[in-house]
Amino acid sequence: MRWTPCGPHAALIELAETDDAATRARSRAILRFLERERVRAIVDFSAAFDKVLLEFRTGEDVAALASQWMRKFSALKPVDAAASALHEIPVVYDGEDIAELAERHGLGVGEVISRHSAPIYEVVLLGFSPGFPYLAGLDPKLCTPRRASPRPRVPAGSVAIGGSHTGIYSIESPGGWHLLGTTPVRIFDPARREPDDEAMFLLRAGDRVKFVPAE
Repeated sequence: MRWTPCGPHAALIELAETDDAATRARSRAILRFLERERVRAIVDFSAAFDKVLLEFRTGEDVAALASQWMRKFSALKPVDAAASALHEIPVVYDGEDIAELAERHGLGVGEVISRHSAPIYEVVLLGFSPGFPYLAGLDPKLCTPRRASPRPRVPAGSVAIGGSHTGIYSIESPGGWHLLGTTPVRIFDPARREPDDEAMFLLRAGDRVKFVPAE
């Protein structure tokens, strides 16, 4: 574990050099701890695959706090994915790119659907747009580089593949991932703010997702 300064009041703590199951288990433990404790010294925090950014209050000694928090994080017990919330997301596999993706990998469309819906995925981070989940666990046979030319508009609820991840577009936005289908589930809803603003997001880092083919 190491840290680097990010401006005068923040530290980026790197958990490991690789994004693997053990690193994500440590990341889950850290996120649960920060969410539970709501420490006064930390104004905000956010996590990536193998990193966590801590923003401290003005006037705090960043170096001392970063070292202190790394010691606390190192002492946490990793949290297994099975202990996280599981969300079943229905998907109509009618995406614009599913036939092309199937041909590209020498598969039938039905096999693409079965391979995509078989795993239980892990939400490794939310980013790109509000609540957009990067999901780890994609069948290697389906891994596909992003499109050379992003679409200017991708509808909210689109289920897609980009590189070694799959995800769900939370709002209408530009996007370069390959579209497999759509879900009616709203993973980001600004009107859903109770009991706090976190309720706007259906998923959070560390949760699990199972896609269920729907008609």
